[in-house]
Amino acid sequence: MSRLDLHLHTTHSDGSLTPSDVLVLAKKAGVTALAITDHDITTGIPEATASGQELGIEIIPGVEISSRFGDNELHLLGYFLDWQDPRLNDRLSALRASRHRRNPQIIERLQSLGIDIRYEEVRALAGTDAVGRPHIARILMEKKVVGSAKEAFDRFLAEGKPAYVPRELPEPAEAIEWIKAARGLAVLAHPTWVRASGDRLFDLVRDLKSDGLDGIEVHYSTHSRQQTREYLSLAKQVGLLVTGGSDFHGLTKPDIEVGIGKGSLHVPSTLLHQLKNAAARA
Repeated sequence: MSRLDLHLHTTHSDGSLTPSDVLVLAKKAGVTALAITDHDITTGIPEATASGQELGIEIIPGVEISSRFGDNELHLLGYFLDWQDPRLNDRLSALRASRHRRNPQIIERLQSLGIDIRYEEVRALAGTDAVGRPHIARILMEKKVVGSAKEAFDRFLAEGKPAYVPRELPEPAEAIEWIKAARGLAVLAHPTWVRASGDRLFDLVRDLKSDGLDGIEVHYSTHSRQQTREYLSLAKQVGLLVTGGSDFHGLTKPDIEVGIGKGSLHVPSTLLHQLKNAAARA
């Protein structure tokens, strides 16, 4: 059974495995095409493409961009974009810079709680310019302050917790425009994170489509069957493409595996043809 996985993270952002290592797992899982969608950075794409050629896996250039939606974040996936586009990379670089302004403030708050942690440690562990809260969570795990990344977020790093610091983010329409300007397809990632449902979610998605949104991530590791049906219906009503992916990270999400999520994820390979047709028209 061939599989798609259009949502994966590597060591170039907050994943714990290199693109090549992710591709090895993808091959074992029967994945025939995938998208590396690191947060605010595209530097993992060349390595993934080279490994994909060796393993017979098609690589779709991708990225995941965070945007601000009220008090929450709304994430947008970009597919088939020109990942070398200078304007796109300038914009992504600015987003990464906002992380570096925010992260030391998080570290200061953790230190004020009596936790021995330095930002230099976090940056060394990350080994990438796209440093984020999952890297801080991993340091807290290494220091035995917490037993898991989930505990790190639940106790310290999530919104409303003692070490949380808001981040400078673009509006959703702006993030969509960035993707479209790089000739990519813009897709709403994990709609459950938006904290909207029913008519409110319908209105949001409809508005985002008017801003240029192309699709919605229907198949996702933590979506229930009911949610998958709801989002599939929503995509049809609004006229959006359907995508899906595991959102694999490795150590910070140890229960999610490449290609199969928590075991039952299956992204139909037939979706790729529809995406390619839309990308060709973009």
